[in-house]
Amino acid sequence: MQMHSGLIIAWLVHLYTALGAALAFFALLFIEQAKFQEAFWLMALAVLIDASDGTLARLVRVKEQIPWFDGDRLEDIVDYLNYVLVPSLFLIRAELLPPEDAFWLAAVPLVASAYGFCQKEAKTPDHFFLGFPSYWNIVVIYLYVMRTPRWINAFLILILSALVFVPLKYLYPSRSPILRGLTNTLGAIWGILVFQIGRA
Repeated sequence: MQMHSGLIIAWLVHLYTALGAALAFFALLFIEQAKFQEAFWLMALAVLIDASDGTLARLVRVKEQIPWFDGDRLEDIVDYLNYVLVPSLFLIRAELLPPEDAFWLAAVPLVASAYGFCQKEAKTPDHFFLGFPSYWNIVVIYLYVMRTPRWINAFLILILSALVFVPLKYLYPSRSPILRGLTNTLGAIWGILVFQIGRA
């Protein structure tokens, strides 16, 4: 009975991760309807799931319970949708890029991050990202809230896409070996402030 309940709990954790894909779908629909505030909240909820599902998975030992199911691949799929595809569409629909170049510029992160996601050494043993991680959701929030000129947005998109290929270390918030609690707390405060500013 205990083994059976452990299996059910493990599957529920995977379901929790997979909910992120549904959030990405609904975020895309809201973006298409120019309901950007609603899309932001769904993007934030997706971040919350991503920040907590790994801890839950380790807590209930999902890899031991369901060794034939690749939870890491599931997470990569969900993360690509939420952190790359959704923000790329947002760049176009929110008119954050020069109109004549918007389509190809928005596609650059899609290609760059596809490379980043497929790197076997995308994360270092000491829990840092190697190369600019797919934080495009955060990037588009800043561009939208700060209302920076479109040419600057285009420049930043190209620079950050190029940095995907440069092996520099970037913070991995949920697995940070340094001041993890402080990092997550400040991140939560940052998220609240950004959304409040966006409402103004």
